[in-house]
Amino acid sequence: LVLATTALAGPAAAGENTMPKTPTLALAIHGGAGAMPRAEMTPAMESQYRAALAAALDAGYAVLEKGGSSLDAVETVVRLLEDEPLFNAGRGAVFTWDGRNELDASIMDGPTRRAGAVTGVLHVRNPVSLARRVMERSPHVLLSGAGAEEFALEQGVELVPRTWFWTERRWEQLQKLRQGDRRAAANVNYYGTVGAVALDAQGRLAAATSTGGTTGKRWGRIGDSPLIGAGTW
Repeated sequence: LVLATTALAGPAAAGENTMPKTPTLALAIHGGAGAMPRAEMTPAMESQYRAALAAALDAGYAVLEKGGSSLDAVETVVRLLEDEPLFNAGRGAVFTWDGRNELDASIMDGPTRRAGAVTGVLHVRNPVSLARRVMERSPHVLLSGAGAEEFALEQGVELVPRTWFWTERRWEQLQKLRQGDRRAAANVNYYGTVGAVALDAQGRLAAATSTGGTTGKRWGRIGDSPLIGAGTW
């Protein structure tokens, strides 16, 4: 978990209440819903993860500092993490048993409690952005599979070949699972799913989550990440 906060208030006059008169900016992000075994985390690997998280945190916080909305901040963060192969979301997503990358994402606006989500998409570069389009430009909350990708085409959301999501590390994990090495494959499922929650200068909260699910998932499995009230709230 990586945090950044700033109180937006100028210096107080003598005897004046020093509590901030404007909301505190806040941004929390994560790159996994669990912990990687320390024995597998080399110093070089740890440095890569920290650098990727720091870059996403800085980008999202810059949105807030410029007066941007909490929705814009969490989308910015999650898009960057979706493009980073280190994480189990977007480009670094794990493989299903059939050798595909099926992506899920969701986003929610605190003040209005509006939400949008997608599940089982195969070609959407940044599923979190499609989830936001579902929230803002459709009458629905959750779209899946081919229908979600048809909506992405209508909305001009970027689609990419499935090869965009292929990474050697994730492919090797699937092969280990197929060969019966469940422990080796399971270790990677717990440090990938990404997410962010932000508080902007207007006091508005927003949250977003994105994932590739679990290695070797079957039969159209849907986890909690795209479910409002479970994976995001």
